[in-house]
Formats: sequence, C-alpha cells, structure tokens
Amino acid sequence: MYPEPTRHAPVTRAVDVHQPVPLAPAPVVHPGPAVAVQPHAAPTVVSIVLPDGRVITGYAVSPVQPEPVPAKPPVSRAAVNVALGGVGFLAVCGGLLLLTTFIAALAAFIHQLVILAAVIFGGWIAVQVFSTSGHRGGTTVNIRKAVIKRNHFHS
Repeated sequence: MYPEPTRHAPVTRAVDVHQPVPLAPAPVVHPGPAVAVQPHAAPTVVSIVLPDGRVITGYAVSPVQPEPVPAKPPVSRAAVNVALGGVGFLAVCGGLLLLTTFIAALAAFIHQLVILAAVIFGGWIAVQVFSTSGHRGGTTVNIRKAVIKRNHFHS
C-alpha cells in the first residue's frame, strides 16, 4: 500500500555567500561657531558616498523632541484617605436619615390603620346596638293566634 523508500544521493547546490561590507567611519567634524538659521531658510542637504561609489543625497532630519508633559502636583495618600472617609461618612449619615424617615412613616401608617380599625369596629357596634332597639315600636304578628282561611289572615 505504501511505496518503497528509495535512497537518493545528496544534492549539491551552489550557494552564494554575501558578506557584509563595513562602511567607512564618518569623518570627524569639529564643531564650529553656531550659525543662526532663519526659519524660512531651506534645510541643509546632506550627501553620503557609499563604499561602492554610489551617492545618496537627502535632507538632514533632526529628531523631533516631544513636548514635555506638565507635571501633575502629587496628591498624598493621606488626603485621598481623608476624602474617601468623608464620602463614606456622608453616605452613612444619609442612609441613617432615610432609615429614620422610613421608620417614622411606617409608625404613622400603623397609627392610621389602628384609628381606621377603631372607627370601623365602633361603627359596627353602634349599628348592632341601635338596630335592636328600632324594632320595638314596630307591628308584631303572632302567628299562633292567626287563622288561615282562603289565603287571608283572621284574628
């Protein structure tokens, strides 16, 4: 199922090896007197001669310096802790104030419910007392003495 392995002689290939060529050191230039350059003047042109004779010409670019970041005044850890403690204290005081307000409102609500229950219960008792005395002045019919004859009551 699998092909038989075959042995081949190693292949020799021609390889080109490139060795880096060091550049000639830059000529040492002694600093001369500083010359003020006008901002509208053209930048200086720099030419570099490579060892193989090629010349590369371009503008000299000075590295851009980032603007310094203004330093922030340091804040002490003690000041941060005092501020956080003050905020926590105010939060606790506010919570306690709301809690006492809630308890007072709940007590007033229970007081109102007790008064409402007393009024309803007192009214029910008043209806029971006054309704029994109201029937005393009405007409009383004694069924035992009545004679029923042709659907008429006779006494």
